[in-house]
Parts: sequence; C-alpha cells; structure tokens
Amino acid sequence: MARHLITSAIPYINGIKHLGNLVGSQLPADLYARYLRGRGHEVLFLCATDEHGTPAELAAAKAGKPVADYCAEMHDVQAKIAKGFRLSFDHFGRSSSPQNHKLTQHFAGRLAQADLIREVSEKQVYSNTDKRYLPDRYIEGTCPNCGYDKARGDQCENCTKQLDPTDLIDPRSAISGSTDLEVRETKHLYLCQSKMRDQLNAWIDSKVDWPVLTTSIARKWLNDGDGLQDRGITRDLDWGIPVKKGDADWPGMEGKVFYVWFDAPIEYIACAAEWAEANGLQEADWERWWRTDKGADDVQYTQFMGKDNVPFHTLSFPSTILGSGEDWKLVDYIKSFNYLNYDGGQFSTSQGRGVFMDQALEILPPDYWRWWLLSHVPESSDSEFTWENFQSSVNKDLADVLGNFVSRVTKFCRSKFSEAVPEGGQWGAPEQALIDELTTRIRAYEGHMEAMEVRKSAAELRAIWVAGNEYLQTVAPWTAVKTDPDMAAAQIRLALNLIRLYAVLSEPFIPDASAAMLTAMRCTDDSWPEDVTEALHVLPAGHAFDVPEVAFAKITDEAREDWQERFSGVRD
Repeated sequence: MARHLITSAIPYINGIKHLGNLVGSQLPADLYARYLRGRGHEVLFLCATDEHGTPAELAAAKAGKPVADYCAEMHDVQAKIAKGFRLSFDHFGRSSSPQNHKLTQHFAGRLAQADLIREVSEKQVYSNTDKRYLPDRYIEGTCPNCGYDKARGDQCENCTKQLDPTDLIDPRSAISGSTDLEVRETKHLYLCQSKMRDQLNAWIDSKVDWPVLTTSIARKWLNDGDGLQDRGITRDLDWGIPVKKGDADWPGMEGKVFYVWFDAPIEYIACAAEWAEANGLQEADWERWWRTDKGADDVQYTQFMGKDNVPFHTLSFPSTILGSGEDWKLVDYIKSFNYLNYDGGQFSTSQGRGVFMDQALEILPPDYWRWWLLSHVPESSDSEFTWENFQSSVNKDLADVLGNFVSRVTKFCRSKFSEAVPEGGQWGAPEQALIDELTTRIRAYEGHMEAMEVRKSAAELRAIWVAGNEYLQTVAPWTAVKTDPDMAAAQIRLALNLIRLYAVLSEPFIPDASAAMLTAMRCTDDSWPEDVTEALHVLPAGHAFDVPEVAFAKITDEAREDWQERFSGVRD
C-alpha cells in the first residue's frame, strides 16, 4: 500500500468560515483521505489555523483580547467545528507553534545562504489615522489593471493581478477607510522568486496530470507581463515569527516579523512535527513524510485548495522548498477548486453573506451538508448554493434513494421473517445482473475517487444506491414472499448485505450514516469490496440486525423558507 500525505489550505484564524471555504479545500481533502484509508493506504492528513498577520491583530483588538489568547480560542473553535463536520485530520495544528517558528527561521537562513533573499529599502504606506503601517491587504483602492474598486494592495481578487499598494488608484485604509495616508521608507527582506523562474517552469512542465485550473493559474503568474516577481517576506508588525537566520539575529530586521504568506505554507511541515510530538513520536517519524533523504521519496503528496491559493502553492512555497537546497518533499498533485457562490451572490466572510459552518451544524447534521457540497463541488467552474437545490438533493438522494432503501429492506424483513438475515433460496439471473452492474460501477467509483474527480464520484455512488432500489423493484420480494418465500428470503438476504456494502462505499461522503448503517447491521466488517460477490455474503443467514431510525429526514418547504429568510441578512 502507498503512503499519502494530504494537506488542505489552512484557514485563517479571524472568525468562523463559510461553506465556500469548507468545500474549497478541507472537505474534498477529507473525502480523499477517508477513501484512501478505506483502501488500506497509510495516510497523514494535516491542517492548521493560519494565525499571523494584521487580520489576527485587528480581530483580537475588536474582541478586546490579547492576540495570542484570541488565536488560541479561535483555534479551539475551528477545531470543534472541523470535528462537527467529521473532518478526519490526523492533526489540526497552529502556525504560531514553536515548530513553525523554528522551521520558518531555518528556511529563511537557508535561503539567505543561497543568495535568494535580498534587503530592500522600500516605501510603505503609513496611516496617520490608524497610527500604523498598513500591510498590503489592508490597503484598498481601484485596480489599475481592471478597474475593480475593492482591489487589495497585494492582489486584485477580480483579475488576480499581483499588485503593490502604490499601484492602487485612490488608496484608502481598509481598517478605518481613511485616505490620510503617507508613504514612509522602511527596510524589508524579499524572496528572489525571479531567480527561480526557470526551475519552477521546468517543475510545472513535469506535472502533466495536474488540473488545467491549477497549471493555468501558475503559468499566468510565471509568464504574463514581467513574469514572476520577487516578493517581500517581512512586515512591520508585532504579532508573528521574529525575523532570524535560523537561530541567529538578522541585523537591521529587529522588531520585524515574517510575512504571513511566507510562514503559513511552512506550517504544513511544522504541523507534521506537531503531530509527532502530540503522539509521543520521534523526529524521524514526521521526517519520513517530509524529507526525501529520510524516506519521503515514496510519499504521494496532494494539496487541496481554492483557486485563489494556487499561486502561493505552485510558485512561492516551492521557491522556498527548492531554494533551501535541502531534501524536502515537493507536492505531487494540487487539486484546486473554483468558487461556491451563495443564492445569487457570493459567500463573503467580511460581509457576512451566506451560511457559516457553525450555523450549518446548528440546523442539520453534517452528512446533509457533506453530501450536497461534495456532489456540487465547484470543480470545472463556479457553482452556486441555493436552498431549493439543497432541499431537492437531500430529499431525493439521501432520503428517497439511500434512506428509503435501508428502511424498506429492514422493515420488510422484520415483518415477513425476523430481525435476522433470512435463510433459504438461491440467487438467480437478477442477482447476477446486479452483481455485474455493481462491479462495473464500483470500479468506476474507485477510478473517479483515485483521480479526485469529486462530482463524478458522487454521481457514481448515487447510481450504486439506485441500482439496489431498481433491483428491489424488479424482483419485488413483497410479491415473491406470497408464492415463493425462499426466493424472497434470498432477495432480502442480498439486500441486507447491500446495506453493509453501501455503508462501506459511502463512508468517505457521509461517515455518520455509514456508521449508523454498520451499527444497524451489527457489523464491524468495513473491508472494501474488492470482490462484489464476496461482499454480498458478509452477513450470513441468521445474523441479527436492528431496524434503524429514519436515516435522513426530509427537508420541508417550511424549513427551507425559514432558513432562506434567516440567512439572507448580514451576519453580526
């Protein structure tokens, strides 16, 4: 079995995220991790909170708390919500960890030795109203490239062009809205990404299997205009990782911290070190995942992220890894996603538009959200959440197809036989036809999952559920039991085994329902169906089961209308 390292883009610490954030990285990463574990692979699935930078400072100030305390509290909140959605991280770390401090300073020292960091005297925007330097993302204005009037000082979200604050037209403070800004001179460190351009081009050229979305964004940043630009890696802030060369001070950089985009990706590595320490493991235990000279050469490393994070993961973080000259593991595959929009507009954390993760869990169990989000994931283009579509999908797919199958089979068996798998009868042509169809569909499902084709995987899984319902309609055991009870027994025996099979196949998508189905079948065998015929004989005649509660309650029109109204306003 292979070893798989999986990371999802780490969420920022300042507040609870919306469903668009969830489906853009963490949830599909969890789907893939669960599938691989189910197939017997060794998996290390890592995520963390991204805790440095001005947004954390401002959020803490708004909450009236020291920034370190605020970040610790919000990490716990986000970890709790992640568990609520059944995200199966092996470790959920923190970019403010001692491990990340040490590794970030180590990489900076290595890059300096390689002549890939230069000191720059630059002009930086200072807000007299806010009495502080404004980091790039806290300066807003009109993009000189496309005219978008809410472009940030580091990048225009509308056209994705990389910017400097001084490029903006009519700049203003994103903190106070003040235009009382002045430019002051300060010194900062820049990562010489331009020196890495040829090496990065060659590396990206080698990734012939990457999604078009990923490579197109990377190539745009590499080759459009003036090509890949050097990028500042330090900021005049109090909260962050102090600028050092390894353990040594960096003359002239006193009082400065590393820019959050530089230290945040390094947390992927540090998170593994945190995982090892939390589990009483040794340094060698995490290095075998990240150091190719320590055994990581056989690791398949996959990253999941929204398209806005692609430039940093295809160019900036690889520049850090390659530039260090050390034997660190580079990503093998980047699965990137478009945006999930909300009911005619956009999800927005800053504007409070859409359903947020904590709110979602307050009104419905996680499987409802997991199924809809994964079956509508924005892979090839942006997708949109609407309450009507959500209601329809949950009711038809989960309640009518899967839930109804489990309910009708178990209740019929209890009524006509007992709460045990019935004996008698032999399978015939309809059963073999079902086995043949399931074999074909399960192999297709595996292929889509391994290729990380999330929507196709969901569609194939639903078709597998439908096949069971169509089989029941064809053989009609409720009719057969009247004239040939042995045949009806054989049909229901197969159908009860199908419930166990569905539990195993569905676990990556709907883990709670999967566990409930296995519990109802009083079965702990969750082995993957390499052979469908064998899989349909796991529960023998006489094996007791329980008739479960309703697996999925339908969403009523009244509930849908209430939620649509409730979540249409701005979140406080």
